[in-house]
Amino acid sequence: MNELLPAIGIAAGFVTVIGLLCAIILVVADKFMAVKEDERVKKVRECLPGANCGACGFTGCDGYAKALIENPGTKTNLCIPGADAVAKQVAAIMGVDAEDVVEQVAYVHCQGDCQHTKKKHDYKGIQTCTAAKLFYGGDGSCTYGCMGYGDCAAVCPKDAICIENGIAHVDPRECIGCGLCAKTCPNHVIALIPDKIKTVVACSNQQKGAVARKNCTSACIGCMKCEKNCPVEAVKVVNFLAQIDYNKCVQCGKCAEVCPAGAIKIADFTGIHNLD
Repeated sequence: MNELLPAIGIAAGFVTVIGLLCAIILVVADKFMAVKEDERVKKVRECLPGANCGACGFTGCDGYAKALIENPGTKTNLCIPGADAVAKQVAAIMGVDAEDVVEQVAYVHCQGDCQHTKKKHDYKGIQTCTAAKLFYGGDGSCTYGCMGYGDCAAVCPKDAICIENGIAHVDPRECIGCGLCAKTCPNHVIALIPDKIKTVVACSNQQKGAVARKNCTSACIGCMKCEKNCPVEAVKVVNFLAQIDYNKCVQCGKCAEVCPAGAIKIADFTGIHNLD
């Protein structure tokens, strides 16, 4: 055994020397080969609200901050939750003129509450919209509408959504336009719309009029009165459901006036995003 001790000592010393050399190499490499991050990335990141919603089109706030610095031409007004206040701060850091942010608000395109729809079966599974949808499209008579289990409310970072009388309701005063609720909704009844919009379609049903009304008494019946009375051809009925082209819409409200089902509404979101 004593004869092995010198050999063990030599091996241990050899390993130690190799470890020290590797450590020195790593330290030197870190110092001379490190890629220095532009200080503006940190400054921009500190300006962003941290919602990490992806509404800007990038992978969260970190991704947007890096894109602004590393990809020339990336717009400084893409942070919808931050609105104009954040856009001005980012523009100042980038040394460019501030651009206006088109603030948006989440809207639930459904009126199918407990008074207008009914349950088609007694669902006892996991209490989420995503799970309920797996069972014959959900437990509601209208498989296109809000299912009311609150997946949207669960992901809202500002508690701007509540479930009342069987369907989701968005408080536009609290909504920051992050779009997480719209991405989460399995029936896609929630969408972001510019807060300047006044005319909205409060329905998502794409069934023929008689069937739609049987499943929901407030459903769009596809009668096309809205389309025929629109002075700028901004309204079209597609798959028995009215759709509004906001690039053409002049917010005259005539479509809402002639809608016999009350499926088109007049809303007023102006002034809710006064963050300047």
